[in-house]
Amino acid sequence: MPVGIIGGTGLYPLTDGARPQPVRTSYGDATVAHAALGGQEVVFLARHGPEHTVPPHRINYRANIRALANLGCHSILATNAVGSLDLELKPGEFALPDQFLDFTRQRPLTFFDDPSGPVVHVDFSEPYCPRLRAALKAAAQELDLGLTDGGTYACAEGPRFETPAEIKMYRTLGADLIGMTGVPEVVLAREAGICYASLCIATNFAAGISPEPLRHNEVAALMDERFEDITRLLAAGLARIEDDPSCPCHHPTE
Repeated sequence: MPVGIIGGTGLYPLTDGARPQPVRTSYGDATVAHAALGGQEVVFLARHGPEHTVPPHRINYRANIRALANLGCHSILATNAVGSLDLELKPGEFALPDQFLDFTRQRPLTFFDDPSGPVVHVDFSEPYCPRLRAALKAAAQELDLGLTDGGTYACAEGPRFETPAEIKMYRTLGADLIGMTGVPEVVLAREAGICYASLCIATNFAAGISPEPLRHNEVAALMDERFEDITRLLAAGLARIEDDPSCPCHHPTE
């Protein structure tokens, strides 16, 4: 079974030459592309759409995750461009979050919302799959790429950037990274029984920490700059991933 790769800003070259495949789900349509990374088959899904036309708050996260589940993906490696709230995590560096804070407001957050279905509560003590995180950590060490292991990802609604006052609040609550796309993606993956890990790339210091106004074109430029290292890291991580049917991620309601 293939591994799914969910990419945002900067990862579109992964699918150069690949034909887009529409996938119909009960939550809407998603578009994927079958590609090879490090000699392994992956199913790539562009989070913001093939032409980067969908803003964070309008992404159909349920259709995206359901499409990867329908295609048999047992694991998902996601990439997320983030702002850093930690002066030790500088722009251009990688991080593997192990916790998240959800500050989204208007997104469908669960698959378990059928009024006629059962009431389901899913444990989230470990939101990100430890096996996938270990694979990416080992890959970064092999490639001598600096990577911060652990940290809390705060997800804001977007599409605007955060105010300095909001960043101060997030830091007070323990956030290390700020982004707009990590939730509910990580939640839905667990509900679908798919192992999930996020490779975060700090593209800037957050508002109030950075002395300059935040601009998306600078985020995109840094992602382009790190594209080769991102793909090397993902490929080396993929080589270490073997599906484990006993992984708790695959059994979220047990």
